[in-house]
Amino acid sequence: MWALSRSYQIPPTRVSRLFARPCRSFSTSAHLARSEHHTGTTRPRVAVLYQELDPPLINGVRKPKKPGYKDSGADIAYVLVHHCGLDVVTPSSSPDPANDSDWVFGDTESGIISAVERKATHLWANTVLFANHPLQTSGKLDEVAKHLKIVGQPPKLVELYDDKNYVNGLLRAKGYFRLPPAQLVRNEQELEHVLSKRRPYPVVGKPVRGRGSHGVKVCRSNEDLLHHCKDLLSQQSSVIVEDYLPGIEGTVTVVPFKIDHQRGYYALPVVERFNHIDDIAPYSGAVAVMENSRVVTREEHERDLTYIDIQQQCMEVARELQVTAPIRIDVRRISKAKSSPFAMFDVNIKPNMTGPGRPGRENQASLTALAAAGDGSDYADLLLRILQGSSTLYDWRKVEPPK
Repeated sequence: MWALSRSYQIPPTRVSRLFARPCRSFSTSAHLARSEHHTGTTRPRVAVLYQELDPPLINGVRKPKKPGYKDSGADIAYVLVHHCGLDVVTPSSSPDPANDSDWVFGDTESGIISAVERKATHLWANTVLFANHPLQTSGKLDEVAKHLKIVGQPPKLVELYDDKNYVNGLLRAKGYFRLPPAQLVRNEQELEHVLSKRRPYPVVGKPVRGRGSHGVKVCRSNEDLLHHCKDLLSQQSSVIVEDYLPGIEGTVTVVPFKIDHQRGYYALPVVERFNHIDDIAPYSGAVAVMENSRVVTREEHERDLTYIDIQQQCMEVARELQVTAPIRIDVRRISKAKSSPFAMFDVNIKPNMTGPGRPGRENQASLTALAAAGDGSDYADLLLRILQGSSTLYDWRKVEPPK
């Protein structure tokens, strides 16, 4: 049984409105980024944070830690300096483009304070956040909280939304989002219950708090599912077992924007994925997304309104979750039919933000950067748009999850 969406009847004329930028042009956003982000006409000084802290154990589950976003953080910092003309604060006085660590500060309290002491006016939280993160709790930041700007999702939201079962339940409760049926497995007793039910295979087993394709597997039998779930449970991870969607896979990035302090949301073009490995899109660190992804053209959106429909659904998800930074939602067609509608199967609160700009990084565009390019914008334009949507630390800390 599918949780069906509202019936979106979107005339072709709406396509141009979806592709039209929702607020000031990127060039105007660039001007704003250079002149209006801080009080008065103070020029912004950006510091980028990476994940140095280990993720906490939340409800008995720990999110896996990968390299900590140093590479994407360095991409962001380098491009802001060399392609956007902004001031960027770095740990090194002469950062080497080939050395990620020269460009980013750790997200420990001492790392954050170090960036602020170097006169950073904006902190780009390119890291995994949680309710007790120093950005949320450090009293040493109280004095600058009303002036210091933050790019990222509020930590109290991230702690909840990193739980994919929580997010999926929240969306299913609305009654109009398309999601595959799923069950939660927290222990071996629940696993036995899931295995005892007759179900069509294949199904997907994935960690509740995952990252990329880590721990995601298409299981084709009870034995396959049993071994995979036991492996994830042994890694302090609850498991979501959901129906496999056989259709074409895609992803939609939703970018927040602000006009006169009011937040809105804009969906970038759909990016389709291909060349899967065992029916799972591989981690972008192993296979560059340029090799297994393509942006759906404007003409294709105009001909097939299922693309517009899923963009609309993804923008509505962003509104429901009240996000303050880009999210990326992975989708698949429900069936192999060309006109089959898309369903959402993964909401990524902290999408990868690698992008071209640094020497030797020409093929390291993330899915989000690739989507922006398909919309006629380069990686630098995308970063400026994201920066334009920043919030003060004071307001950011006050954000509470929607009820």
